[in-house]
Amino acid sequence: MRKTICTLTAVAAACMLTLFACRKNASSDTPSTGVSDDVLTKIYNLGFSNSNVIADGKGNYIVEGDILLSGADLNAKGDVSLLRVGGEEQYRTTNLVRNLPRTITVSLSSSLSTWSTALNTALARYNALGLQLTFTRVTSGANISIVNGSGSFLASSGFPTSSGNPYSQVILNSSAVAGQPNNTVASILAHEIGHCIGFRHTDYFNRSYSCGGSAVNEGSAGVGAINIPGTPTGADPNSWMLSCIGSGQNRPFNANDVIALNYLY
Repeated sequence: MRKTICTLTAVAAACMLTLFACRKNASSDTPSTGVSDDVLTKIYNLGFSNSNVIADGKGNYIVEGDILLSGADLNAKGDVSLLRVGGEEQYRTTNLVRNLPRTITVSLSSSLSTWSTALNTALARYNALGLQLTFTRVTSGANISIVNGSGSFLASSGFPTSSGNPYSQVILNSSAVAGQPNNTVASILAHEIGHCIGFRHTDYFNRSYSCGGSAVNEGSAGVGAINIPGTPTGADPNSWMLSCIGSGQNRPFNANDVIALNYLY
């Protein structure tokens, strides 16, 4: 997803598209402010980029545009034995959603009701594939809660737990996505839900592919970056899990995305 949207914050007004990134930050080499050297070191040691880290004021940090790390995450040690370094292919985390087939419930904060149709579209994209994961909306007690947030990012989420459950929350910055068409916001929500069920960025090895700027390798990040068999090597310009997305852009699943989703679920 290109910088201005899928993640993030609008970065360069000079760009023809306002780019978002799942984190999405402007420049890969932008220094982090208000974050201690100790925290930056821990983030780096986990394998995440420690450029443009955002502290949310609640003891959490948003890295690489849309990945939320808690204080506990910073002190965790991940298994990098399955790390595969490659090009633009589909990648998953070590932990995945288990106990399939399974229905994943999703709720939308009332403050985000403007994007109800966008969420329906995002969930319909998954359900149309006939996966062993079925997504359905509920009003409370959801497996994944989509809540409103603010800051220099478009949206953020995390990865599945070691117990086999999806990450429980997607934060959508309603101010940052204001004015975007439903299909763009649907693409952002589908992307963040992709993280919740275990997908890494398709271009994790080189974020500049979709975000521009300097090449940044996100690394295994302590959560694994395992190539999904059957997904081809080489550039994949339309994947729903690219790091950054352009303003007004629509990213339904492409053929390689469908292969990856069917392989895992």
